[in-house]
Amino acid sequence: MKELKRYLDSRKGNFSFYFEDLKDGYVYGFNDLVKMPCAGCIKLPVAMALFKEIENNKFSLDTNIRIGKDDIEEGASGIIHEFKEKDYTLLELLIAMLIQSDNTAANKIIDLITKERINEIFLDMGLNDTKLVRKTSDRLSTDDEGENYSTSFELSKCYKILYEGSYLNKEHSERLLKILRRQQRRNKIPFYIPKKEWCSIANKAGRLDGIEADSALLTVSKGDFIFTAMSCNLPNNVYGITTIARISKMMWDIVNMNWK
Repeated sequence: MKELKRYLDSRKGNFSFYFEDLKDGYVYGFNDLVKMPCAGCIKLPVAMALFKEIENNKFSLDTNIRIGKDDIEEGASGIIHEFKEKDYTLLELLIAMLIQSDNTAANKIIDLITKERINEIFLDMGLNDTKLVRKTSDRLSTDDEGENYSTSFELSKCYKILYEGSYLNKEHSERLLKILRRQQRRNKIPFYIPKKEWCSIANKAGRLDGIEADSALLTVSKGDFIFTAMSCNLPNNVYGITTIARISKMMWDIVNMNWK
């Protein structure tokens, strides 16, 4: 995995990544403990917080939630903002938040749980360097509150928690992974991986101006792996997308050549 670090050293911007083989315990990281803005990747631990509150009997996935005009978050992420006022089940909002990165759905879920409670659950999960600072948006923060942040290690830890069923129960852990395997945003970590493998890849990406990130669990023929890549201070977003896609291909090629 040193090849990935050498490549990132030549790139403009700030980068981090974390790789773990969940079978044999091999890990390799680069700036993986550095806090970085995570954009839409924050929706993965938010979804885990929602399921924890469901286990606490606070909510049900069948609950109908009204999305009114004041709930709409305009932007490119998701589809709900294209419709008029409508009722959705909590499950429908969850799916939209995860596979389309829908900000309207995410912000309604944040309102239901509350930002304060979500951050409490993050700490309970052992995510000490992950914080929901504000609601989700396609726009950078314009005040002093800053951006939602995490680390490559902690975004990877979310997938390890789901893989092991160590925080949520097994049913909810697998349900979340099943939804994430239907991900519609595949232009970073999965991009150069053969499409026949995509059904075995659960990933959640994020982007803001100058920020690109993606985190994935790969349960493939060579084994079970976690890979997260984060970036900020990019010259432009296409630069970040192509960089993450490139190191993800490098990771995939290394696994294919060196893992039995």
